[in-house]
Amino acid sequence: MAALGALVKKVWSVRRFLVLLCAPLALLPVLLSLPAKEGRCLYVILLMALYWCTEALPLAVTALLPIVLFPFLGILPSNKVCPQYFLDTNFLFLSGLIMASAIEEWNLHRRIALRVLMLVGVQPARLILGMMLTTSFLSMWLSNTASTAMMLPIANAILKSLFGEKDTSKDLNRENEENQASLQQNKLYTVPTEMQFLASTEDKDLTEEKELASDALSDLKKEEEYKTNIWKGFLISIPYAASIGGTATLTGTAPNLILLGQLKSYFPECDVVNFGSWFMFAFPLMLIFLLMGWLWISILYGGINLRSWRTKKSNIRVDAEARAREVIKEDYQKLGPTKFAEQAIFFFFCMFAIMLFSRDPKFIPGWASLFAPGFITDAVTGITIVIILFFFPSQKPSFRWWFDLKAPNTETQPLLTWRKAQETVPWNIILLLGGGFAMAKGCEESGLSVWIGGRLHPLEGVPPPVAVILITIVIALFTEFASNTATIIIFLPVLAELAIRLKVNPLYLMIPGTIGCSYAFMLPVSTPPNSIAFSSGHLMVKDMARTGLLMNLMGVLLLSLAMNTWAKSIFQLGTFPAWANIHAENATLLTTAVENVTLSALNKI
Repeated sequence: MAALGALVKKVWSVRRFLVLLCAPLALLPVLLSLPAKEGRCLYVILLMALYWCTEALPLAVTALLPIVLFPFLGILPSNKVCPQYFLDTNFLFLSGLIMASAIEEWNLHRRIALRVLMLVGVQPARLILGMMLTTSFLSMWLSNTASTAMMLPIANAILKSLFGEKDTSKDLNRENEENQASLQQNKLYTVPTEMQFLASTEDKDLTEEKELASDALSDLKKEEEYKTNIWKGFLISIPYAASIGGTATLTGTAPNLILLGQLKSYFPECDVVNFGSWFMFAFPLMLIFLLMGWLWISILYGGINLRSWRTKKSNIRVDAEARAREVIKEDYQKLGPTKFAEQAIFFFFCMFAIMLFSRDPKFIPGWASLFAPGFITDAVTGITIVIILFFFPSQKPSFRWWFDLKAPNTETQPLLTWRKAQETVPWNIILLLGGGFAMAKGCEESGLSVWIGGRLHPLEGVPPPVAVILITIVIALFTEFASNTATIIIFLPVLAELAIRLKVNPLYLMIPGTIGCSYAFMLPVSTPPNSIAFSSGHLMVKDMARTGLLMNLMGVLLLSLAMNTWAKSIFQLGTFPAWANIHAENATLLTTAVENVTLSALNKI
């Protein structure tokens, strides 16, 4: 096995090396078949997409390629590329990551999770609902991966208290088989003739005993099947809830922020999307999808059994639920009384969410209207709150200390230290976002986005509602095999140009594409949360594929419903906005200029 593992590693390293070397050469025809600047930009984008999909380089390292390739190929100067890596949107995301780091530092997320589970109850269907609600809420503010990694150990502890260790069923089956064998042996014992009457009575008793044993074995198999299904339902619900919950806030997942950044790049006048407007749109969608997903998982894996509602619970299940309740209560008690630091973090977390939501909620004037227009953004709000975390004390301050000259002058630990932030914040995501914004800037400046839009004529006759469904399906399938961040970086420029061709609000196509990237439920490799749940060893690929197929379908239909109902009033999707019209006019002028240059070059030839 060790030799096989070493061989696999060697093959993988050779494959990565071949992709790194061969991809630039294989894409050279792109440079020759397109106009100069557009061809060079498309070459860089395809190269980055290939590296992202194959992970020949780490994702964050691939995101740095525009800094090197755009200036060398004459697409963009360095002073235009590098600022894309630290835009306003990046700092909004950074503020969310730092807040998540502080929450994890003081175990506030674990206290919230256990408290919710104590409230919902310990019946399997209720526990699955509690797990999904807690995971999705945490995923709105923490990363999807961190939420899943935190909730899975809690789920495993509860499952072990409900059903014991996963392998105990084999011992029970073996013991039952031994009982069956002993019954068969008892039937062969010889009996004296004068005891025939008694023997006939004993035979009846043995027959009844055998029937009871077979019934017990059948019940045991049903109980084992029930246990296995509930175990799978628990484990599969957590990564799904994390992916769904991340869509509810702008800072919940990277694709949401990439949308915001690319909107500012393509449509600088667009101010419709902010934390508050996104939350009003995405939070109801998340709740509906979460409820539908819970029903589907509970029915599929036995958490909700319509036939068993009228039947009385077995004593085994009653005892198991009591043990699970004790485990949750015991874990909660281990956290001890609520610390001052936890209370402070919870207060600043609430302030973080409330201030972001109320900055500019659109339906009423927000607090940002008290300042100069355009000066206060979501990034300013987020960074203001998280800076306080680095100096606010983690222990309750004593006013006596100021008046007691003999009191020791000890340094008070803040709620979050910079060392802890350095260790826990995933800085690679910041670079990944920057790479996406640099790609978008390159597409815009080189004219590649206009060139792509010119090739979308066949799609101009597609009705917009149908386009929304098709886009969501294509992107949801694509992101099953590729990083959701890389997927949205590649697709958003195309969707923006397609919307202009269809003369619809660009948000009508770009928002479904963005959220569709998070709807990756079918494969273990689709998202890190899926991989973490699959690595537990209790799930198979067919389990995720069977469950995820309907989850994907539900996500597509619910997203289409949302875009054609309440999203229309929130984002004003019913009209072609002025900010998009300006971009369309600029694109038309650029297309005319490109055509004139091409014609003059042909005349010279």
